[in-house]
Amino acid sequence: MKDFSYITNSHPAFIENLYQDFLQDPNSVDPDLKKFFEGFDFAVGQGKNGTTNGTAAVAGGTTGATGESFDWKKEVGAYRLILGYRNKGHLIAKTNPIRERKDRGANLDLGFYGFTEADLDKTFNAGNMIGLGTTTLRNILNHMQTTYAGHVGIEFKYISDQKKVDWLTNEMERNFAKPLPINKKKRILEKLNQGVIFEKFLHTKYIGQKRFSLEGGESTIAALDEIITTAANNDVQEVVIGMAHRGRLNVLTNIMGKTYEQVFSEFEGTAKPDQTMGSGDVKYHMGYGSEVQTPDGKTIHLKLMPNPSHLETVDPVVIGFARAKADVLYKSDFDKILPILIHGDASVAGQGVVYEVLQMSDLDGYYTGGTVHFVINNQIGFTTDFEDARSSDYCTSLAAMVQAPVLHVNGDDAEAVVKCVQIATRYRQEYNSDVFIDMVCYRKHGHNEGDDPKFTQPQLYSLIEKHANPREVYTNFLLENGESDAKDLAKEMEKKFWADLQERLDEIKQKPLPYHYQQPELAWKNLRKATEEDFVKSPATAINDASFKKVFEAIMKWPADFKPLKKVEKIIQDKVKLYNEEGKLDWATGELMAYGTLLLDGNDVRMSGQDVRRGTFSHRHAVLRDENTDKAYSRLSEIADAGGQFRIYNSLLSEYGVLGFEYGYAMANPNSLVLWEAQFGDFSNGAQIMIDQFISAGEQKWNRMNGITMLLPHGYEGQGPEHSSARMERFLQMCAELNMVVTNITTAANLFHALRRQLAWPFRKPLINFSPKANLRHPGTYSPTQEFLNGGFKEVIDDTFVNDASSVRKVLFCSGKVYFDLAERQQKENRKDTAIVRLEQLYPLPVKQLEALYAKYNKATWFWVQEEPLNMGAASFLQMNLKTINYGVISRQPSAATATGYAKVHAQEQTEIIDTAFSI
Repeated sequence: MKDFSYITNSHPAFIENLYQDFLQDPNSVDPDLKKFFEGFDFAVGQGKNGTTNGTAAVAGGTTGATGESFDWKKEVGAYRLILGYRNKGHLIAKTNPIRERKDRGANLDLGFYGFTEADLDKTFNAGNMIGLGTTTLRNILNHMQTTYAGHVGIEFKYISDQKKVDWLTNEMERNFAKPLPINKKKRILEKLNQGVIFEKFLHTKYIGQKRFSLEGGESTIAALDEIITTAANNDVQEVVIGMAHRGRLNVLTNIMGKTYEQVFSEFEGTAKPDQTMGSGDVKYHMGYGSEVQTPDGKTIHLKLMPNPSHLETVDPVVIGFARAKADVLYKSDFDKILPILIHGDASVAGQGVVYEVLQMSDLDGYYTGGTVHFVINNQIGFTTDFEDARSSDYCTSLAAMVQAPVLHVNGDDAEAVVKCVQIATRYRQEYNSDVFIDMVCYRKHGHNEGDDPKFTQPQLYSLIEKHANPREVYTNFLLENGESDAKDLAKEMEKKFWADLQERLDEIKQKPLPYHYQQPELAWKNLRKATEEDFVKSPATAINDASFKKVFEAIMKWPADFKPLKKVEKIIQDKVKLYNEEGKLDWATGELMAYGTLLLDGNDVRMSGQDVRRGTFSHRHAVLRDENTDKAYSRLSEIADAGGQFRIYNSLLSEYGVLGFEYGYAMANPNSLVLWEAQFGDFSNGAQIMIDQFISAGEQKWNRMNGITMLLPHGYEGQGPEHSSARMERFLQMCAELNMVVTNITTAANLFHALRRQLAWPFRKPLINFSPKANLRHPGTYSPTQEFLNGGFKEVIDDTFVNDASSVRKVLFCSGKVYFDLAERQQKENRKDTAIVRLEQLYPLPVKQLEALYAKYNKATWFWVQEEPLNMGAASFLQMNLKTINYGVISRQPSAATATGYAKVHAQEQTEIIDTAFSI
């Protein structure tokens, strides 16, 4: 879809030469010119008078085979006009139902293409390119204006795949204008009626309450209904929807099938959560699942994800959930499950997580076969006009980044909206690619129903006040333009509209839709809410000797024709040597053993993050690479008789989006261990919204358990403020109501048991583990084989160096890396009077175990020792939650930055901590 002005301005002989090149080799010319010449050949070959002729003469101004004068420049100009409308027609399309479009310099007037009004009734072969045959310029222009500059404007100029371009071109130019059948018109009016009824009812019954109404954008209901219907007719069995507030209640009732009574009970505050957990959230946030019948008789599962007020945060959760369901239920056949993301115009333009999600769309680890993005474009964000909300022409301009087409459509034209979503849904199924629908509409009220929008947009809202709603617009359209049956339909539905509204006012009860639980949902139903007693002692997670050997041997070898890098080969040989000579496993092997034995048990394991295949600190090497062929070998994917699948992906450089994806993946299936590892634990703050809104509060807010595991490298080795602290204090500050598990583990076996415990519990909890960096190879982290074959996770590890508890005068209790520094000094000075206790699990805090040790070392003074500054780490958390033990705190001085950037200062501070611990 290029601009061929250089041809128009060229000598006719130049065009003739191009044509001759085409005749000799059609592929030798530009693809768009090739199409032009093919159309020209077809027209001339058929003859303008219907007679078949030979090849035309092609000199500018000469006569063709038909004997008529032929002007190459004008002909190419006509084709340039066609390309111009395909390319830029969207800039002048009448997509705004409220106000005039902003002039964006489309340059689509006749003069730009070398024409005047006098040329309108001249005939052009270029009409063959758009299915009109040889026809007048007037007909060509009318067709292009109707197709590309009416109530729909499509952006697809940036797509490089010619098949996609041809498909979209054909849909718009050949099929879009075809009238809808009467049953489809009836369905549209029915869904518009339902959408409007719901808002009118709530406005009548709950005056002034926040509901984030859909008024002005009710065509959304007809659109979603058609997406689901079209999807079901194209092999989709499940639809997963993510959206924010606006119209959510309407979608719940009129798309998901939630009864009015259920919604009203939430307004009244009498609703009962569908699980026995949680404090809940506001009514327009909660999720819902249903099973509906489409008008064509197809059954389809629908899921609406719970969402926080942080707009767009739900996006990666939806995509991760969809990927998990595809993997678990549909054998990774992505045609079977469709993610739909419903955006607001301000948020889709302003929130960076949308970009992150789009960058995932075609990556192996995050691919879902394409997402349908539906934008409810109110042209305003809270009180901010669109001109202040973005620099781009459109809120959807980032779609071009992944070559996703955008259909901009006037929200008042319900039929155009429905046709657009039909095209978008079929495009997704055909090409498994993302696609956008930008429905330009308006927001009848303020940001919420108690907000007066005239304070900030008086002129806009004076227009909106007088504007008919989409149902009224469509009803009038049918009455004025419809055939007799369409007119009768409009009158019938108008009468039914008021009868239905009165029924709702009279509170006639609906019956909830029947629902059949899917296999992963049944797995969730078999779990229960955790109690405090569950955390007194961890469940047994040991494995038998046969399982140990099977997994260990599988991960310590590779195919005979595979040649790993020599350094990696030595690393693995050293691990085998450690096991054979000392009967121990190092940290990385303990981790892989946890995954391998879970796979052997029939569970899936999925891991992603930046550099996780190798590991940021070159310790994991879960996937080896052949030094000659670069072929990959996944060590955990070749375990004999393993019933589970191991999936590990190096992620894009994203924390927010990727962590959200993994949370969504874990939400879909409780029998998968799903892990996200930060490159450095510090970088998890890039995903803080996800941590705050879902991971720490999901069970209480959304009534949904989740077993996501976060591995956050943490520890002070002098690497500065960016690579020392995973901000333990933040996670601990969020801990309450048994919402998650926080660990800072020091041995390979304890890590092994912690990871296996994630699936051994009869409930699910997010696990936040502060992982080592330098200590990944510390001999003190190595664990003997017996610790994998017996027992389970140890929340607290007592000191084995001291013999006599009564002789202990000081207890240093600590967590993580600092233990090794303390233990080194203790053993170097043979300090039998000082015991070092490791707190491996910080939350839920193992108070009873600590109290037992406090009683054991009853002659000792206790100190909490941490590397972090006093205002960070676990100090304040312990002071707030550990009241039954008297202890002091040894740490760095309070600090604004997490750590110093100077190695010498770091070393001095670290020495002071250890010196203080052993001197006071």
